Amino acid sequence: MSKGLTVKGIESQKPGSARREVPDGLLAGLYLVVQPSGARSWAVRYRAAGVPRKLTLGPYPAIDLGNARELARKALVAVAEGRDPGEEKKAARQAPAKRERDLFEVVAGQFIERYAKANTRESTWRETERLIDKNVLPVWKGRAVQSITRRDVIDLLDRVVDRGAAVAANRVLAVVRRLFGWTVERGILELSPCAGVKAPTAERSRDRVLNDDELRRVWRATDVDGWPFGPLVQLLILTGQRRDEVANIRWSELDLEKRLWTLPKERSKNDTAHEVPLSDAALSVIGKLKKIAGKPGFLFTTTGETPVSGFSRAKHRLDALVLSGLRGETVGPTPHWTLHDLRRTAASGMAKLGINLPVIEKVLNHTSGSFAGIVGVYQRHTFADEKRKALETWGRFVETVVRDEPSDNVVALRG
Repeated sequence: MSKGLTVKGIESQKPGSARREVPDGLLAGLYLVVQPSGARSWAVRYRAAGVPRKLTLGPYPAIDLGNARELARKALVAVAEGRDPGEEKKAARQAPAKRERDLFEVVAGQFIERYAKANTRESTWRETERLIDKNVLPVWKGRAVQSITRRDVIDLLDRVVDRGAAVAANRVLAVVRRLFGWTVERGILELSPCAGVKAPTAERSRDRVLNDDELRRVWRATDVDGWPFGPLVQLLILTGQRRDEVANIRWSELDLEKRLWTLPKERSKNDTAHEVPLSDAALSVIGKLKKIAGKPGFLFTTTGETPVSGFSRAKHRLDALVLSGLRGETVGPTPHWTLHDLRRTAASGMAKLGINLPVIEKVLNHTSGSFAGIVGVYQRHTFADEKRKALETWGRFVETVVRDEPSDNVVALRG
């Protein structure tokens, strides 16, 4: 039977040509490890699930004999309880790094970089990032994604609804649902906390179209608001294109000689390149823009490096200007409208002027409707001339509305 280790015996251990382990006769499983260099340390040997294992306790003399026996007893008790102290020590060592990588803000950042940027258009992933930054991070920052429950998701959506943004709550749910779905695909979570969560608000398809009087007041408000949102909104009215498509226009996309704006497929909602003829009215707006130096070459930018943002604040300013009654007009509250309603107003206005629906859909870059299914496969006519006539006619009509003149001089297109 081995004798129990003593301080004197430990100090007398001489290093040899090979590493060796000296057992403690008083506590089976505890060993003093002597290295050829003379360094000494403590280790415990045990079996877990039938497999021999070793747990390093630490160096001698930093851990003296008494403390080594106490640490070894705790480890052997854990073994007796069916645990593996070596694996527990390893897990504890890795825990800080694991906790950090599982923080919601870290996972959300990876989601934007690895999924959103790789699989969606720039305008889409930027909107995804904005929704997360504004609505989700302030609530879940610092929490591990594994700790977020379905109740947490519902509470988050309730916060958005309670501040009066019911439709935005639907968008937030769509974003976090996709984010947590991605975590399941990556093996970060076993089940999404969004499972079974319903959209908090029932949405109805909008049909808001501004009448001529409202269109005139909005346009005059843009004149007063000025750069950069004033001319941006005017181009929304004149071209009928989407907000982010117009807001992100670059000078390189314009051919002023050919009077043409070419929207690249990377920025188009349906991933299809789109040519937008520029009417006299649109060219007049563009001609008054001031160029701000910057490598991207954005039309609407205050920094030169990024397109304008802050549409909500700009819309509030326009609403206030419309309500104030420009040019001495007496006006009442204007029914709620959105920037996207300007696109619908342009489409409706062109239809009122006798422009055929297929041409309007081509102007709007729609691939559904008249060009859905098999028709879209075989119909390759670009409608370039028809689109130019349509937008020129619409531009002249807008000018007459803004000047509050009779619109009889705008020739309606028929057939």
